[in-house]
Amino acid sequence: MTENEKKQTYVTTVIRGGKILLILAVFLSTFACGGGDELELAGLLERRTLEVSAPISEIIVELPVEVGNHIEKDTIIVQLDTEVVAAELRAHEAALSASQALLKEAEGEFNRQDRLRRERIASTQAYDAARRKKDEALSLVAEKEARIAQAKKRLADLTIRARASGVLDQVPYEIGERVPAGGVVAVLIADDKPWVRVWLPARAVTRVTVGQAAKAKIEGLDTWFDAKVEHVSREPEYTPHYALTERESAHLVYETKIRLTNPREDLPPGMPAWVRIPLKDK
Repeated sequence: MTENEKKQTYVTTVIRGGKILLILAVFLSTFACGGGDELELAGLLERRTLEVSAPISEIIVELPVEVGNHIEKDTIIVQLDTEVVAAELRAHEAALSASQALLKEAEGEFNRQDRLRRERIASTQAYDAARRKKDEALSLVAEKEARIAQAKKRLADLTIRARASGVLDQVPYEIGERVPAGGVVAVLIADDKPWVRVWLPARAVTRVTVGQAAKAKIEGLDTWFDAKVEHVSREPEYTPHYALTERESAHLVYETKIRLTNPREDLPPGMPAWVRIPLKDK
């Protein structure tokens, strides 16, 4: 740092999810070129993570993709046993066939009674009875069709597919294990551009605008990637969380998301990172 530059460092802590996070904020004020201040913040690189859960308690019969492989959207990643649900589907289909036969018979009787009524041969009571049986048969067919649709949906859900393209990060269960209903069977790191989560000091909030350009650097790499401010929380965090005195207000910070616009595809989540945000003039 040259003698024309002034650096101020602020250290504060944030209580988040039961963990105490150390937040480092560095203000770089450059006077040599007549430029504005620049804020440097430390944070963690994050990516969108998708957890895929089992719809029902069932046994895993196949794991077509190895952990660490890149997959496209709709790729099968876990196959659960379909034997029970497939048997239920066949039973519902057989019941539908039987109900359709009853409907055909009821419709024939109704048509006959309707013709006799128009010819003034059949009674109104017989006509009404035939109509009720036809309506009941129609309802029964609709019920069986709905059960078949539900069984087909359950059967399709047993073939678990990726909801987005990305890298298969975790598969907690092995082939042959029974997973509980709602249990996570796979974790996918989506291909979306990663972001750095940082905490913006309260003194800088009014000098940062969503959408403005920024820079981000990842631990172990020399490159500063292009980035932009994507989100600044409206709710401040502070420590201790009950302190609202003038002195403690200096430690207020706002959770901020800095999205990388030209990242490398292999950047893993959880890496330490730094961002630099040019601050608007006071």
